[in-house]
Amino acid sequence: MRNIFLHLHPSNISESSLRFNRTFGLGGMAALLIVIQMITGILLRFYYIPSPAEAYNSIIFIKNQVLFGQFIRNIHYWSGVFLLLIAFLHFLRVFFTGAYRDSRSVNWIFGLILLLLIVFANFTGYLLPWDQLAYWAITVSTNIIGYLPVIGESLRDSIIGGKELNAGTLQTFFAFHTALFPFLLIAIVFYHFWRVRKAGGVLLPETQGKSKMVPVMPNLIFREFIVGLVLIASLLIFAALFNAPLLDKANPSYSMNPTKAPWYFAGVQELLIHFHPFFAAFIIPLSVMLFLAWIPFFKYNEPPNGHWFISGKGMESSKHTAVFSTVVTLAGILFNAYVLNFEMVMHGVPALISNGVIPLLILLLLMGSYYQFYLKGFRLSKAELVQAAFVFIMVAFILLSLTGIFFRGKDMELTFPWNV
Repeated sequence: MRNIFLHLHPSNISESSLRFNRTFGLGGMAALLIVIQMITGILLRFYYIPSPAEAYNSIIFIKNQVLFGQFIRNIHYWSGVFLLLIAFLHFLRVFFTGAYRDSRSVNWIFGLILLLLIVFANFTGYLLPWDQLAYWAITVSTNIIGYLPVIGESLRDSIIGGKELNAGTLQTFFAFHTALFPFLLIAIVFYHFWRVRKAGGVLLPETQGKSKMVPVMPNLIFREFIVGLVLIASLLIFAALFNAPLLDKANPSYSMNPTKAPWYFAGVQELLIHFHPFFAAFIIPLSVMLFLAWIPFFKYNEPPNGHWFISGKGMESSKHTAVFSTVVTLAGILFNAYVLNFEMVMHGVPALISNGVIPLLILLLLMGSYYQFYLKGFRLSKAELVQAAFVFIMVAFILLSLTGIFFRGKDMELTFPWNV
């Protein structure tokens, strides 16, 4: 652990690891966006007042009275959005190149923790404008916590400091957003980069593992500098063209229709439409998180090889699984909306069974049939099979999120985005 700050990069690096399609610079871009978030957040703190009476007015003051105030707020908002998207893409890149096993398994867990921290940093910041969008989005999101068994309601009340959002909620979210989460992010990011360094850097395909070694400076540093400049330029252009959203001041007596959770929780909110809350808010998310956390610790038959999608079979099976997941997810959404609602049909059956156990069993049966009658023919290794399961989950999650964000209108009915 000594000299951790001096070991984020080695002195020399394999020349083949410099190829842009090895990492796409995603890890470095995420780190840069965290720094941008902190700098712009500090600037906004000079004027922001974390109380329900003054929070919204302070945002209006920043927007209209502070020199470049709106621009700084735009950068802060969009860099948070970019950060979450880029961190998610980095998460996918690490998985699909196999850089999550053996000596990298612990770092995979820290990567998951970082991804969750970025989500919750965005989540706590979402409330701070105290407008209608923020108030009701956080209300919906915290209500989801209330569906957890036994501790749900008490946990929700503890998080928001009562039965509904209040001054204490805003103060708590402000403290987490501006103090605790930035500290944790910086500390874990440094450790995360250090672990990559100690694992030997970017995982390379076996055929390219012994390529020529070149100095990090300027070969890697120059490339990182260019990627950073392109990212900053893109962010500045985006912030100049699109303002961060801000609606009317929060009104607890008037709810929005539709009332949606923040976009990164849209998938869970969409699940609540199709499954009993116990399954949508607890069983399914918990199962997915346990699966992701346990991925590095399965007993695989071969070491990771650094190839995208492991092999040709792995790539083909992933493509087919992505199509299968797309068909199953979209068919399930449309079937539940327009053909059959199990809870309405099975009047005398407890909702936990009719709208929870039965649809989940149908989903598992479809997945089992897909494996037995199609995927099994690929004769996949355990790593390739885990990859197929991962693809199914990620595609379903993305489609559920896109449906919740763009295709849910008034009363959360399905509609086209231009009708929302």
